[in-house]
Amino acid sequence: MRVPLSWLREYVDLPAGETGRDVQARLISAGLEVETVEQLGAGLKGPLVVGHVLAVEELEGFKKPIRYCQVDVGQAGGTSQAEGSGGGTGRPQNIVCGATNFQAGDKVVVVLPGGELPGGFAISARKTYGRVSEGMICSARELGMSDELPRPGGREVPPGIIVLPPELEPGTDAIELLQLVDEVLDIAVTPDRGYCLSLRGVAREAATAYGLPLRDPALLDVPAPNGYGYPVRIADPAGCDRFTARTLTGLDPEARSPIWLTRRLQKAGMRPVSLVVDVTNYVMLELGQPLHAYDRSRLEGPIGVRRAARGEKLTTLDGTARVLDPEDLVITDDRGPIGLAGVMGGAHTEIADTVTDAETGRVDGTTDVVIESAHFDPVSVARTARRHKLSSEASRRYERGVDPAAAAAAAQRTVDLLVLLAGGTAGAGVTEVAAPAAPRTVTLRADHPDRVAGVAYGRETVVRRLQQVGCGVEGADELVVTPPTWRPDLRDPNDLAEEVIRLEGYENLPATLPRPPAGGGLTESQRLRRRVGRALAGAGFTETPTYPFLGEEVFDHFGLAEDDPDRRVVRLANPLSDTEPALRTTLLPGLLAALRRNAGRGEQDLALFETGLVFRPTGHEPPAVLPPVDRRPTDEELAALDAALPPQPRRVAAVLAGARERPGWWGPGRPATWADAVEAGRAVAREAGAELIARQARRAPWHPGRCAALLVVVDGEETLAGHAGELHPRVTKALGLPERTSALEVDLDLLERAGQGVVRAPRVSAFPVATQDVALVVDASVAAADVEAALRAGAGDLLESLRLFDVFTGEQLGEGRKSLAYALRFRAPDRTLTAEEASAARDAAVAEAVERTGAVLRGV
Repeated sequence: MRVPLSWLREYVDLPAGETGRDVQARLISAGLEVETVEQLGAGLKGPLVVGHVLAVEELEGFKKPIRYCQVDVGQAGGTSQAEGSGGGTGRPQNIVCGATNFQAGDKVVVVLPGGELPGGFAISARKTYGRVSEGMICSARELGMSDELPRPGGREVPPGIIVLPPELEPGTDAIELLQLVDEVLDIAVTPDRGYCLSLRGVAREAATAYGLPLRDPALLDVPAPNGYGYPVRIADPAGCDRFTARTLTGLDPEARSPIWLTRRLQKAGMRPVSLVVDVTNYVMLELGQPLHAYDRSRLEGPIGVRRAARGEKLTTLDGTARVLDPEDLVITDDRGPIGLAGVMGGAHTEIADTVTDAETGRVDGTTDVVIESAHFDPVSVARTARRHKLSSEASRRYERGVDPAAAAAAAQRTVDLLVLLAGGTAGAGVTEVAAPAAPRTVTLRADHPDRVAGVAYGRETVVRRLQQVGCGVEGADELVVTPPTWRPDLRDPNDLAEEVIRLEGYENLPATLPRPPAGGGLTESQRLRRRVGRALAGAGFTETPTYPFLGEEVFDHFGLAEDDPDRRVVRLANPLSDTEPALRTTLLPGLLAALRRNAGRGEQDLALFETGLVFRPTGHEPPAVLPPVDRRPTDEELAALDAALPPQPRRVAAVLAGARERPGWWGPGRPATWADAVEAGRAVAREAGAELIARQARRAPWHPGRCAALLVVVDGEETLAGHAGELHPRVTKALGLPERTSALEVDLDLLERAGQGVVRAPRVSAFPVATQDVALVVDASVAAADVEAALRAGAGDLLESLRLFDVFTGEQLGEGRKSLAYALRFRAPDRTLTAEEASAARDAAVAEAVERTGAVLRGV
């Protein structure tokens, strides 16, 4: 909501020296989100006056139209520095101008020598195009304003130079006339503060913040309803509980919106259209009540309010033909729908454009109108606006709550302005259809705000602040509060407590640290997640949390089979994005998108990881039954909701691209490979105290020859925990990823179950280590992990560590053979090992490997 400070001052007598920044600070303290204060006319200096174009001479010989104009600027004339004459003699000014949208006889805006336009553009008399120009004829853009102004005499003027109404006197101060200098508060109105989408609502907050009285613009003398007004039939009182209709006749179709009205609309961010529409928009901004004007000559029969019939159609004011839904609340006449209630009117009954017949001079346009001022159900309006993707200024206000008691006042204000500006006659009939409604009351203990805020406000302060909000308050220790009609959000004691607290000042609340219960702390699962994060960060990975949503087309890019479990997703009923309507079943899509985004911004060497939940529906979850909202759900209802949720295992994923070790004086560096992804999985498993087994596997989206299945032992059986390796080239191409991107994804919950719980520190021996190397030749199909497992089993308790340090293939080994070289470290905790003991342990390890894998000791 844009609020001009000059307009706000009409309802609150703010101190003369208060600036927009001062008012912003007060309103923010009162709980409003005032985002910016726009300074209109900053840097603008006069003389800036109304000029009367006396003559226009077209200059020839230039590439673009150039005109030499003689302009009467009243007593401001005669300031030409070139001629050396004194100021204020009333002499017309000669001005060179390149615009062509005005003519002799028009009234324009002129800045004279000595003036300055916004942006530091100083004006002086100077010679240009062979003539001396004594000032400048201004366009709206040059003055920092919109070019939408009333058109003189009904003549359509293209945008460009400002052409003013003909009745203005030359020499009139244009800065004051066009209200060029002002400050505009831009307020982000939250959904619970819909009343602040009006000058009336913001003025109420400003009056309260300054402790000043409010001149309520809704306090008008409104005639009582009678039976002579335009007939209205409401078939759905739940959707429309109040409808006021007023009729005006004899409006002047040539009447234009005055400059003050147009400028206020522009400052508030609205585009002037025509006098009738401008007045309804003006009153909406002033009182917060949306209105609509119908051309009475286009109405047939009574106005009705009902739900749309299936298949009905309506062309709205934006020119779009819409198929209506049975839940849409519509305004009708005898022919059918003529408007979407609370959203937008129909094109058939809109105010007609004024047309002048060139031959006869006859002016045709709307002369009789019916004004609608109604109160519609907020939920119905919100759903209709979203269903048709048609948000409007009216729907924004109805969705947040409109004061139903202001409908009659808004209609009366509209009638008064149209009679004043268009010379019409207000009809004697006043139609008001209202459903009976008892006032809402809220019972509140007088000390409830004190207990909520932890501050002793006292009963007098609570009553005073609630009355400032507009509430009626009765009672002593237990207050019966009647919220005002413009505050539908005040429904329970906490809402009222919040009003007291915000008006007393959030900054005055004491800062008190919460006291955590004794004996708490992190769970083992939380500790594991922290250890995993530290381990991966220490290995050079950057944690990158991503959104838990995905689009199902990513599974096609991954090359997943149609029956792959990852394709079974949970779809959101109201997704944040239409392109990502499902919950993720894997962490990789989000991480790979983050990697692609960073690579596209020049980061070539990337290592990212994420720990998070995935959603794995089984297809057998019972349907969720939503519990009522008027009480706390029972334990059985909560258990049923939990049962309807899909399993949500926690996973760890990592992606790598580019260089794993950058080149420099220390060495040539190396690229990230599938082995780094596998090693990241081992690092995660070590933090869980689990032993990870890597075996070659085939699994999309990984490369079939560079994919490892990661297994752990759970309850004595090997269980698949995840996969790691290099992504398939087709996947990297489809997703726009760097070549040879590698990825890891493992089930952290499964690793925790496979682990030893608490990771214990290794034993440290003071005795020396004995190192033995062994090279074994095996078939190429034998996994290195199987050979390693056999060596560990045969070496016994003296084996401290085992490391594969070389893999060799060649002609001397034979076709389909490979050599695996291991370094074995032996150590005893209580003595120094002899050479015989170390050799015996080594021989036992080799013997076990020979028996299990058919290995042959190389060199034998």
